[in-house]
Amino acid sequence: MSQHHGSHPGHSHGEGHGTQHTEAHTDAVDPHGDGHSGGHRHGHGGHHHDGTHLDWAELGPLLERQAEVAGSAYADAAAWLGTLAPVPGVRRILDVGSGPGVVTSLLAEAFPGAEAVAVDGSPALLARARTYAEARGLGARVSTLHAELPEAIGSLGSADIIWAGNSMHHMGDQGAALAAFAELLHPGGLMVLVEGGLPLRHLPWHIGIGRPGLEARLDAAQADWFGEMRADLPGAKDEPDDWRALLAGAGLTPAGTRTFLTDIPAPVSPVVRELAVSHYTRLRDGVAARLDADDKATLDRLLDPADRASLHHRGDLFHLTARTVHTARKG
Repeated sequence: MSQHHGSHPGHSHGEGHGTQHTEAHTDAVDPHGDGHSGGHRHGHGGHHHDGTHLDWAELGPLLERQAEVAGSAYADAAAWLGTLAPVPGVRRILDVGSGPGVVTSLLAEAFPGAEAVAVDGSPALLARARTYAEARGLGARVSTLHAELPEAIGSLGSADIIWAGNSMHHMGDQGAALAAFAELLHPGGLMVLVEGGLPLRHLPWHIGIGRPGLEARLDAAQADWFGEMRADLPGAKDEPDDWRALLAGAGLTPAGTRTFLTDIPAPVSPVVRELAVSHYTRLRDGVAARLDADDKATLDRLLDPADRASLHHRGDLFHLTARTVHTARKG
């Protein structure tokens, strides 16, 4: 599981958990990512959907920072889960597509009686998850599990909570994957999907260079890319993103949906600025072929440190996104 994604266009993305994954499933790797890893086969060395090689050891720090930027939203989501699942009764949590494990540790903090397991296909990211947990005094309760999903779902063991942060949409047959996860849940256990929300925004509509509305056109290019990615997944099924219906189809009872905001206004910190540069760099590499010449030129200016209109210098840069969390209970 190593492929950072967040949701699709019109859905949540951002940095991540992480991010989502997550991917963690990171906007730096996939326009919809969030510091989590995606759920399909990538593990050893990892390849992006466009065939480019992903060095997870190199991307790990970026994914971790993305996840931390979204940390308050994820902490709020974890606290909400504590109102749906009795905190003292939660003994084992699976964080599916964990990326560098930022959310794994957040879940361990929210459920102090639980073992939280970071599940990913990238050994490099799992090593970061262990280090991250140990640095926060959680090493005794955070463990890691290398698994390629969806093939290895049955090997993950039972759980009280399964958190899939922007990783479900990396599984070709999402309904079948959800049914397999449902088999792992204890009675009363929760399936948690982070899918959807609002696209990441960094810039106002008019940025003073190029044609206004750049981010909306980037969303459209990402939407096309995302559709091709989904269609190319092994066993891909063309099904609507009706998450309540998919959860119900897996034999689970929907238990509530909430959306959590990450709102960092201008002026941003150097870390948030760095994440914006990484996000736009990946966009240029991933969707530039889908843009017209003017938008490509604007992207190049935004990424040129010597240009005063670039992301490196702009005073109007911000970070705004929202992630939607869907829950369902095993009867």
